[in-house]
Amino acid sequence: MTGGRADSRSEVRFITRHAGTVLVGQLAVMAFSVTDTIVAGRYAEGALAALSVAAAIFISVFVSLMGVLQALLPVWAELHGARRENEVGRSVRQSLYLCAATIVIGMAILLYPGPLLRWTEVPDSMRVEVERYLGVLAFALAPALLFRLFSTLSQSLGLPKVVTMLQIVALFIKLPLSIWFTFGGAGVPAMGLVGCGWATLVVNWLLLGSAVWLLRHDQAYRACRIWQRLEAPDWRQIGQFARLGIPAGMAVLVEVTSFTLMALFIARLGTAASAAHQIASNLTALAYMVPLSLAIATSARVSWWLGASNPAQARRACATGLVIALGCALLLAAVMLLGRRQLANIYSDNPQVIQVASLLLLATALYHLADAIQTLCVFVLRCYRVTVGPLLIYCTLLWGVGLGGSYALAYRGLGPWPAMQSPLAFWLMSALALLLTAVLFAALLWRTVKRFRPAG
Repeated sequence: MTGGRADSRSEVRFITRHAGTVLVGQLAVMAFSVTDTIVAGRYAEGALAALSVAAAIFISVFVSLMGVLQALLPVWAELHGARRENEVGRSVRQSLYLCAATIVIGMAILLYPGPLLRWTEVPDSMRVEVERYLGVLAFALAPALLFRLFSTLSQSLGLPKVVTMLQIVALFIKLPLSIWFTFGGAGVPAMGLVGCGWATLVVNWLLLGSAVWLLRHDQAYRACRIWQRLEAPDWRQIGQFARLGIPAGMAVLVEVTSFTLMALFIARLGTAASAAHQIASNLTALAYMVPLSLAIATSARVSWWLGASNPAQARRACATGLVIALGCALLLAAVMLLGRRQLANIYSDNPQVIQVASLLLLATALYHLADAIQTLCVFVLRCYRVTVGPLLIYCTLLWGVGLGGSYALAYRGLGPWPAMQSPLAFWLMSALALLLTAVLFAALLWRTVKRFRPAG
């Protein structure tokens, strides 16, 4: 990153280049899930339905805890923008204590998912396979979260290519391993869905090992003086991390669970409904990688300008990111609408599953549009240390209107509308909730940016 006053075109170039690099890496990671979905679908319809439930739980846990760590990006980006790289290393080492806490919490949930499965009334026929799969992924969580910490650091320092290259290489390892472990061969027995979990575990540990080697030997990280003796906990700094990360992580938890809990509530509608929902959610998650990448790049740029004491340029970077995100969202929504049946056919050859999935993709187009705007807004709000307001909005709209309204519309009826008994109810109400969230976040961001005054 370079200082000085940059014009709008330079901001566009920086954000699109950074976001494009991040996107390639995010798509590689997302391809892990796509691979497992396709492999499980070809193995057995029951495996795909079980994956829908298990993936919902794992994603809820992982992404929520990841949100706590991802929220540290503005901290390190500001230090970098203020040319205080020598302080980054100690800050990163202190963040390891926060990361350790997230690992313990996440593993406990994944190893003992029984109460959650009973609460959501997941059929007994699915539970054994779901618990076996999550039991393997529990031991893949630690390297996944530690690698996410490395990724957040790299994004804040303007080094997205390092992370992207590792993620691309990991994909080429993950793909054959998932097929091999699931279907068996060359002396390895067919493990079904659990085989996908073992492939993920192997790849996550390889990624972490590569990240540790880079931190130790790569010249790009030398100025930050990261590889030094771990200090005793600095509770003041850890408290600052927690005040930023915990509300952000809880907000992500609400956002993600409003999305993933749909799979658990839909499970009672049968395997065809669960399989169709898994296709819709997988494609939606894939499309989400675009606004997520733009949000990471934009927030890194905004934080860098704030660290450089240039709030006017930070506002320009924010506006640039929003315009790009909206344009990309419109394009992807159109693809979902026009190619919905062809997309569904990639995942399954079951006519009933394809028909239901094609219907769901009508609603996912609106869902994605709203999701793109609210994602970029919430990331930039964290640059200004605004975390509690978004959390309250998420709780009210995504859990209340989205998840609560979805359940009512699907199984009990809502106002003049009778119970739909269809996964479409969940997507319609969730899209409405996200649309309201996007409007409120945009208004909150506008007010925050307009009133912001740099400290000192």
